[in-house]
Amino acid sequence: MRAITFQGKGKVQVDNVDDPTIEEDGDVVIRVTSTAICGSDLHLYDGFIPEMRKGDILGHEFMGEIVATGKGVTKHKVGDRVLVPFNIACGHCDFCRVDAFSLCDNTNPDHEKVEAVYGQSGGGMFGYSHLFGGYAGGQAELARVPHADVGLLAVPESLPDEKVLFLTDIFPTGYQAVEQIGTGPGDIVAVWGCGPVGQFAIHSAFMLGAERVFALDFEEGRLALARKAGAETIDLSRQDSYKTLMELTGGKLPNRCVDAVGLEAHGTSVIGDLYDKTKAKVGLETDRPNALRDAIMCCRKGGAVSIPGVYAGVADKFPIGAAFGKGLMLRGGQTNTRAYMDRLLKRIEAGEIDPSHIITHRGTLDDGPGFYETFRDNRSDCFKCVMTP
Repeated sequence: MRAITFQGKGKVQVDNVDDPTIEEDGDVVIRVTSTAICGSDLHLYDGFIPEMRKGDILGHEFMGEIVATGKGVTKHKVGDRVLVPFNIACGHCDFCRVDAFSLCDNTNPDHEKVEAVYGQSGGGMFGYSHLFGGYAGGQAELARVPHADVGLLAVPESLPDEKVLFLTDIFPTGYQAVEQIGTGPGDIVAVWGCGPVGQFAIHSAFMLGAERVFALDFEEGRLALARKAGAETIDLSRQDSYKTLMELTGGKLPNRCVDAVGLEAHGTSVIGDLYDKTKAKVGLETDRPNALRDAIMCCRKGGAVSIPGVYAGVADKFPIGAAFGKGLMLRGGQTNTRAYMDRLLKRIEAGEIDPSHIITHRGTLDDGPGFYETFRDNRSDCFKCVMTP
């Protein structure tokens, strides 16, 4: 089969690789019908996530049709059209039993590597390095899916791929980002980063009853999309986040803040931005926490900060004093994707949201290497790339 493979920092290519096979009784193999490039994939592409190896198949947002099943699969059959959550869960450990699927105890064979730096390891993930299992990803013609009865969600034929594809990651990620900090009626929400996850956080905040939502970014194209969703926007290229939020909220500040940017953030301070980039370049800092710093400083006393943006290691100049002094709650973590897929599918079926509105680029696997470069370098106009293998 053909697949997009990692070749080193800043380089991916389409290769002919071995077809996946059934390895365990709970496996299925799917023919991939749609797959996307996630902002998290850019962290791999840019070399920020260690343990990537030449030839690794990328991609964790994908769906398709089952073409083979292991003898232990009981909930799905050949021919079923299914969505694949990006994280892999066993379904029976202490964490899976409470729907904390991203923290699964049993699906990361590389757990000792993660434990050495994090203390404990979460579960495995598709196409996301040999820190998280080395599982082949879904930017390919075929993909093996372990623990199929736990993760897969069958979808109705009435809904095209583009309307449901993002249930595999970014829609649940945006939803969890605001739900996990208790967003509800009357809340004022601010979202740093108006990329795909940020957009779904904005939509989800309104779904949960937020009174006002502010969207902060440097890119006008992304801010324009946030305005269409009903958000009030702040252009960080010319507006100061704290002063503007103080003015627009009458001195209250938002009580729910979301960092939907993560480790490759850019800052509004030239000195701060240069500091982080320089330290990261020479290996003295792995993550650039500009957006997280800003979210903490701009959050109202007694409020909460959610961190759906990916962080991988250590960050300098973290404003712990502000977080402590204002009594803030901080929540992060990989998304417990499967816990949200059914309820969000119902919202799509009801016509409350059409996730496909964020797609700007469509193509085949052959377009993938170019899409990676375009997505990284042209973030105002290139918003989401979807490929049909």
